[in-house]
Amino acid sequence: MSSETFEINTNRTRFQLGYLFKYSGLWLPALVVAILFLAMFFPTWFTHYAPDEVDLTAILQPPSAQHWFGTDQLGRDVYSRVVYGTSLSLSIGLGATLIACIGGVLLGNAAVLAPNFIKQPLVRLLDIMLAFPDLLLALLVIAVLGRGPENTMLAVGVAAIAGYARLVRSQVLLVKSSGYVEHAVALGTPATRIIFRHIIPNTLRPLVILATIGVGHAVLAASALSFLGLGVTPPVAEWGALLADGRNYLDVAPWVSLMPATVIALSVIVITLLGRKIQQLIARGEF
Repeated sequence: MSSETFEINTNRTRFQLGYLFKYSGLWLPALVVAILFLAMFFPTWFTHYAPDEVDLTAILQPPSAQHWFGTDQLGRDVYSRVVYGTSLSLSIGLGATLIACIGGVLLGNAAVLAPNFIKQPLVRLLDIMLAFPDLLLALLVIAVLGRGPENTMLAVGVAAIAGYARLVRSQVLLVKSSGYVEHAVALGTPATRIIFRHIIPNTLRPLVILATIGVGHAVLAASALSFLGLGVTPPVAEWGALLADGRNYLDVAPWVSLMPATVIALSVIVITLLGRKIQQLIARGEF
């Protein structure tokens, strides 16, 4: 190998390593999120135990090579229940975020573009919703609709709508006063065309960033509702329900609750880190 070829290969290797190091804050959370999605769709790739497989000879066993997260009060493998619970927990988080995004886009645009007799009450309604914590609003929805995965998803999504609507409203106000929108109005472009071609598309980028972060918050809120017994309830394998399922055994078997709690915390952290990193890259024009 010639010295020039060696130098080129060395520089290429340095560039690749520098690229990976520079964006390690993006790739590492993205890798963990990818693993979570694999567990969501292909849980059998990660465990051979069924989530509801009862083994009365292995009740409350500590973590071991056979049962990585230990077993619960019925001898069920906690690791398997956490893996299978990924599907429901992430589905609720994603569904709730989608509901919040759709509601936020509709209400945020209406709060700027609708006639005054609609716009003013809508703005006041959003202010009232923002004055209450999301969990409190979700509890109110659950009190009306009842428990269950679908109602939990709807409750978490409805509670988050006001935050998304506020972001969309601020972006619509910014885009509405931009030069290209004023130019389109001056040319007599129909209002519907301006809204769907110029205003809405230019409000979606910050919404995507907020939605990425919001998935983690939605998973945490849904888990909190399940822990309180107001969301998904045992024996369904869902992270919050698993956490609640082991709270009566904290003295003798803390791993029954500790392992799901650790997974919830790590999942929320990596999803939030991913969203924050994407936000930073977009702000620097690198994404």
